[in-house]
Amino acid sequence: MKIGTRLPGFAREIGFDAFCQWLAESGFEAVDTPVLTREIAKTCERSGLAIGTCDARAGGLLSPDAATRRTALSTLKKDLSAIARHGGHTYFAILIPDDRSQPRAQSFEIFEKVYPRVVAHAEKVGVNIAIEPWPGGAPHYSNLGCTPESLRRIFECIPSPNLGICYDPSHFVRIQVDHVRLLHEFADRVKHVHLKDTEILSEKLYESGILGESYTRTYGFGEGWWRYTIPGEGIVDWQLIIRRLEEAGYDGVLSVELEDHHFWETPELQKEGLARSRDYIDQFLKGQIQKGE
Repeated sequence: MKIGTRLPGFAREIGFDAFCQWLAESGFEAVDTPVLTREIAKTCERSGLAIGTCDARAGGLLSPDAATRRTALSTLKKDLSAIARHGGHTYFAILIPDDRSQPRAQSFEIFEKVYPRVVAHAEKVGVNIAIEPWPGGAPHYSNLGCTPESLRRIFECIPSPNLGICYDPSHFVRIQVDHVRLLHEFADRVKHVHLKDTEILSEKLYESGILGESYTRTYGFGEGWWRYTIPGEGIVDWQLIIRRLEEAGYDGVLSVELEDHHFWETPELQKEGLARSRDYIDQFLKGQIQKGE
């Protein structure tokens, strides 16, 4: 397994080339990319970085309007072809409707119509699809693929081995889904992994329950009673997760997704958060901590 990152805030400020140079100099081995182009692929190659997931344009794909879906499908197919053509392997998919209030059941009915054609094209060009489990924003939480209930329906609808998940335990922790059990159930579907953790704040949970804060916002990347953190500062047992991934035969990229209130305000803090994440996970990959310790 290789440790990489998604693009944090400062990467957009300094540009993709400079960010890749920093990653290579800082001991990272991979990077997740925007929509993959020849130039981006060449930058990764020059920097000695493996390509993790690649973003693509999918806006409108879950629209109730058939014409909007056709346009979105055509655009996404072009981006999937570009991923394959330029050496990428995995599309990072967020199954989010444009209308955030659209019920999940309605979105799934649309998904059943359009997504088999997405997956058929992915199979044709040799690209995997990793579904992101972010549930979406409050109050609707409208995204598909963020619970076992949703994932079971998705894979029953489309059993293709090219369709899988981006395993990110932080999202499952915050919505109170057993992230270890989910990994056991969907281990053969893991196409990518995000290194991100979640802290549960019991005092804040007492104050506002799972409804979240109403009058203040204590943390960025959270709802008061929970917040995203770098690996090792939340409740996820990363040694266990790495072992389970190894046992399942996963040998892909582990990408730090930096969304931590304490490592975000400045580029220096973001770099520190990325480095701390890398070092914390690297100890398990190198076997420096043995089972039982």
